[in-house]
Amino acid sequence: MKLEKADLEELYLTKLMSAQQIAISKGVSMHKVNYWLDKYSIKRRTISEAIYTWHHPDGDPFRFTQPVTKEDYELWGLGIALYWGEGNKANKNSVKIGNSDPGVIIVFMKFLDRFFQVGKGSLKFQLHLFSDLDLNKVRKFWENTLGVYSEQFYKPTVTITGKLGTYRKKSEYGVVTLYYANTKVRNILVDSIAVLAQW
Repeated sequence: MKLEKADLEELYLTKLMSAQQIAISKGVSMHKVNYWLDKYSIKRRTISEAIYTWHHPDGDPFRFTQPVTKEDYELWGLGIALYWGEGNKANKNSVKIGNSDPGVIIVFMKFLDRFFQVGKGSLKFQLHLFSDLDLNKVRKFWENTLGVYSEQFYKPTVTITGKLGTYRKKSEYGVVTLYYANTKVRNILVDSIAVLAQW
């Protein structure tokens, strides 16, 4: 069975269906779909691009707005500096930043919203706290302070009190880590840090 080029371009490039999804919809083997993709020189997605597409079935959520005003540039610089100092750059598919200071997280949330249109509802969080703290009280504090819901929190990490010396005295509400799964946003932040590092 011959697969038409226009049909494949519509399904693979416009609708972002995978080769497997196209094969199922057409009632053919995935090998046949790949054969015709190559035959028509339709550029295949890399594994990382395919995974990214799979994780965002409703379309690419990535949108980047360049800073324009003086206030924009101040927030952009602050957001990059916060991620440089407090962010986890090792994860190549997610933006992660943690702190015990709610102000740090709030400013970074404003940064994500302003430049990447990432609303609060798209974010996930994880609490890191000591065992002598009241988990419900701590979670409520972060929910109310950040304006988010309990459903957005992963399972907390609890450390037995005393194992990290006196640090617990500085962290009445533990530490919260913000997560946003988007490779493109993460790469822009890391690349921006690399540029700053050359100054």
